[in-house]
Amino acid sequence: MSASTNVVVLDNGGGLIKAGLGGERDPSSVVPNCLYRPPASKKWLHLTSGDEDLTSAAVRRPMDRGYLINPELQREIWSHLFSSVLRITPSQSSLLLTEPLFTLPSIQRSVDELVFEEFNFRALYVAHPPALVHLHEATRRPRGLLSRAQCSLVVDAGFSFTHASPVFHNFPLNYAVRRIDLGGKALTNYLKELVSFRSVNVMEETFIIDDVKEKLCFVSLDVDRDLSIARKSGKENLFRCTYVLPDGVTHTKGFVKYPDQARRYLALRESGLPSSLPVDAEGGMNYSEIAEQPEDRKSVDLSKNEFDVTNERFLVPEMIFRPADLGMNQAGLAECIVRAVNACHPHLHPVLYESIILTGGSTLFPQFAERLEKELRPLVPDDYNVEITTQEDPILGVWRGGSLLASSPDFEAMCVTKSEYEELGSARCRKRFFH
Repeated sequence: MSASTNVVVLDNGGGLIKAGLGGERDPSSVVPNCLYRPPASKKWLHLTSGDEDLTSAAVRRPMDRGYLINPELQREIWSHLFSSVLRITPSQSSLLLTEPLFTLPSIQRSVDELVFEEFNFRALYVAHPPALVHLHEATRRPRGLLSRAQCSLVVDAGFSFTHASPVFHNFPLNYAVRRIDLGGKALTNYLKELVSFRSVNVMEETFIIDDVKEKLCFVSLDVDRDLSIARKSGKENLFRCTYVLPDGVTHTKGFVKYPDQARRYLALRESGLPSSLPVDAEGGMNYSEIAEQPEDRKSVDLSKNEFDVTNERFLVPEMIFRPADLGMNQAGLAECIVRAVNACHPHLHPVLYESIILTGGSTLFPQFAERLEKELRPLVPDDYNVEITTQEDPILGVWRGGSLLASSPDFEAMCVTKSEYEELGSARCRKRFFH
């Protein structure tokens, strides 16, 4: 039996758990790392099918700000995952588990107790996400700079926070890692506030506003220009979109009313108006042609429980690039990357700027990489190249790196076994992973 067939790879994120067997290309299961409770129920339920009606559902998460704060809740979620979804026997399996950078020893002890004492896994390997992302990308392009230099800068914009992590010889350089305390959860909460202030109270609708964010938000390449367009009325406002809330009868999921209309922002590019856009006789934009709607809609139909979003679509992801605009005393993403690079040896600087990898769900916003390059270029010395790579699937990139590692012939030797844990304790066993 090969090592990979009985290694469970668990990318235990604050938002999503990606779980499967080592050696596979994709995880068997991607589920939210939480329990939910519908308004009419007293029981907390597992999210598995994706068909649940999540309107006004309460949420409990074992992770807060990226770190495990409720081991008992995590045990419940893992137990359901291992027995009902993956159908594995922990005592006959090894576990490769991801852990956020800078996890406190007390949290590490809680995790080790879960793994060895609650579930009785026979062996454990703990990995940091940036190292797995680097491994995956280096393996994908064995002749590329990233693989030859054994060096990259991993930008992980996930659910709880955003890290810029220089990786050298497959180890994150912890002294150089820089962090922004912003991730997908904060963006969803900000969108909740904006929609609730302007349209309809959605402060309890976490799952619905997540959907709005994922379907309608994008990164602006020119905020001032886009704000001026968003202030226009009627068809001249290229950003106005309508989202229809679930009614629990005809549809239990929310949806975008005019999907084609939601993609009109792509017609706007940094270099003004591209030739493909219709223009009028004076050379200005012909809004009536590109903004036609399937039906004439003078106002939002409140009887259908729907709301409009306009500049919220790009103001929400803007938080990652301009946290100070929200009153947060933190650098934006471009400056965060520069600080991370400057903390490394000068010989690494040109290689790091040329080997930036974007991973994490928050990098999926359209135009994210273009905006980052636009902001980064003026901050980087002219004789350095800036190369930004977006992962093939930024949500699964960490897991795929873990799957590769779990299927390597050296994997079992890298693990801590249950008997070693019982003999040496958590703290001494942990030293093996990151030194």
